[in-house]
Amino acid sequence: MRSESGKTGPPDGRLADCPASPNCVCTQASRESRRMPPLPFSGSVEETRQRLKQACQSIARLRLISEQDDYLRFEAQSRFLGFVDDVEFLIDMEAGLIHFRSASRTGYSDMGANRARMEAIGKEFASS
Repeated sequence: MRSESGKTGPPDGRLADCPASPNCVCTQASRESRRMPPLPFSGSVEETRQRLKQACQSIARLRLISEQDDYLRFEAQSRFLGFVDDVEFLIDMEAGLIHFRSASRTGYSDMGANRARMEAIGKEFASS
């Protein structure tokens, strides 16, 4: 998806906010309890996108759905019940930060799965 400004990803440069349910984390969440810090990076968008994809390969049942210049979208499927979570990354070149959002499509609680997933991806990204 390309906005009028020519940037890819969300048209307003922000990821969607988390809902009231606790099954979502986002670097841009309005609720403190749902917020996580963005991932710092250096290098080009292309290098960063490749590092993100590599970090995500270490996470079981995470599948790339959409890839654009500064935006990646994945789907994660739970092991036992097959629930699907949406995982998005937005690379902010000006700030040198990667914003992300991981949210369950259905249900209320995720037992911390989205937060744990993003912590694991962040750790893998930082070590690459």
